[in-house]
Amino acid sequence: MGKRNPAKRLKAASEVRSSAWFDEPARSKGPRLHAIEGGRNWHPDDAHPVTNMESPQERTQRYQKTVKPRSENQAQLMTAMDTHALVCALGPAGTGKTYLAICKAVEALQKGRVSKIVLSRPAVEAGEQLGFLPGGMEDKLAPYLRPLYDALSDRLSPAQLKHMLTEGVIEIAPIGFMRGRTLNNAFIVIDEAQNCTYTQLKMLLTRLGWHSTMVITGDPNQTDLLPEFSGLAKAADKLEALSGASVIRLEAADVVRHPLVAEMLDIL
Repeated sequence: MGKRNPAKRLKAASEVRSSAWFDEPARSKGPRLHAIEGGRNWHPDDAHPVTNMESPQERTQRYQKTVKPRSENQAQLMTAMDTHALVCALGPAGTGKTYLAICKAVEALQKGRVSKIVLSRPAVEAGEQLGFLPGGMEDKLAPYLRPLYDALSDRLSPAQLKHMLTEGVIEIAPIGFMRGRTLNNAFIVIDEAQNCTYTQLKMLLTRLGWHSTMVITGDPNQTDLLPEFSGLAKAADKLEALSGASVIRLEAADVVRHPLVAEMLDIL
C-alpha cells in the first residue's frame, strides 16, 4: 500500500474520532448525563419530578442563623442573658436551656462583647460508673461535655470550633480546677448544675469577673446526687433576691423536643 499524505491521514483519523464520539452514547452501557430541567434557575432544594425532592417549605429541620425563642419563658431567658450578669435557667429536659446558653455565648464572642467562652460541667455519671478514661484531661471530660460540643457544632463550623478550642478561645474548665480563678471578659456556662453541691455552686458563682456573663443551667428534679446533696434549688432560691441576677424557671410547656417528652414529664 502506497504512502498517504500526512494531512489526509490526520483528516481521516479526525473523522474516525468524530464518528466514535457521536456513536458513544449509543454503545455506552454506563450512566448517561441528562440536562437538568429548569436550566440556570434550578436549585437543589426545589422539587424535581425525577427525584421527588422535598420543597424548602416541607423541610422541618434546618440551620437557622438567628435563634428565636419558641415560648414566652424562652424569650425571658434570652432577654435575661442579654441584660443580667448572672442567670439561672431551671427546667426539665428539652426546654433549650443549654442550647440557648451556648447560642448566646457564641453570639457574644462573635460580636466582641467577650473574649472567651468557658464551659464547665460536673463529671458525674448518670447511674453507672465509666471507670478510668484514657487520654488527657480534655479527653477524659469529653464524654461529659458532649452535649455542649453538640450545641457548639450547630453554631460553628468544625474548623472554627477546632481552632477556638486549640487557641483557648473556648475553654473546657473542670469544676474541680475552678477555685481561685477570676473570669473576666468571658461568657461562662455551667451545665447540669443539679449535680453540683451547694458548696461547689458557691465557689463557681464567686468566679464571676468584670464584663462577664455566667449562665447556670440544670433540672433540680433530675439530679444524679442524693437529693439532699444537690445545691441548685437552694442556690437559685437565694439568688432571686439579687437585682443583678435572674432566675428563669422553664416548664413542660417549653419543651422543644418530641411532644412525648412533655407528656412523659407529667406522668414519670
